[in-house]
Amino acid sequence: MKIRIGVGAGGASASAPALGELVGGLDALGFDSLWLSEVLTGPVLDPLIGLAWAAASNPRLKIGTTALLPGRNVLRLAKQLASLDRLSGGRLLVTLVPGLTYPPEREAIGVDPKQRGAVIDDALPLLRRLWAGETVSHDGPAGHFRDVRLAPLPVQQPLEVWLGGNVPAALERCGRLSDGWLPSLCTPEEAAAGRRVIEDAAARAGRAISPEHFGVSVGYASAPIDPDTARTMAARRPRSLELTPVGYPALRTCLEQFIAVGFSKFVVRPVAAPRSWRAELEALAAAVGDLQT
Repeated sequence: MKIRIGVGAGGASASAPALGELVGGLDALGFDSLWLSEVLTGPVLDPLIGLAWAAASNPRLKIGTTALLPGRNVLRLAKQLASLDRLSGGRLLVTLVPGLTYPPEREAIGVDPKQRGAVIDDALPLLRRLWAGETVSHDGPAGHFRDVRLAPLPVQQPLEVWLGGNVPAALERCGRLSDGWLPSLCTPEEAAAGRRVIEDAAARAGRAISPEHFGVSVGYASAPIDPDTARTMAARRPRSLELTPVGYPALRTCLEQFIAVGFSKFVVRPVAAPRSWRAELEALAAAVGDLQT
């Protein structure tokens, strides 16, 4: 397996100097990719704008996003992602997510959590058809339009789409529709079990997902988590504290455990903003950089 490690920035990249330091350090220290997530109510950059800036400032680094699909106009999203892939020369990595369920993010997304799966089921095949250059008409949960043909098209043909999610419906959807799986907040044993569900669902749909296309997004703390951050994490995502490795040795052990059960792509995310991205990346590189193969 090709082990690859990218870094997720979160709110620690919400300025041009911080993002520039992060992009330069990722490239210099041999990390695979930069990842920006979409949280509408959080203190983070819009991921597509941030990634466009990053791609323009570095000609080599891959750029990845965990972007919301529910609540978006599917045609606009198709065009935005195709444009970003074209301008970056085919360096875009895409994971689409249903979004978080805690307030006020739940309300900001504008789609009831119980309906988000249906939107993804409807929209993802449309995105693929549009990116392939088909003329598309549609009437369904993802939108209503006639005789639309997208241009410009992505450089990558196909532009692959991974999905997140750990619940049974998300796993089954991943098997039916996605090119890969990038969950978070799960144990290696849970990830291995989820992969089996996904591969079974893919087989029933007459398709297969590459064994190289299973990864995990891992939040970590370089030092003990302060009480205020711990309370916020627990309130938003109940298992986040128990599943957050604390310290670089613990992070390395965590990644090794996922590698042992067949996972090979990782996005590691500091849960607290580092004082210096360069220092953080140097510490990360020393701790886990040699896992990349």
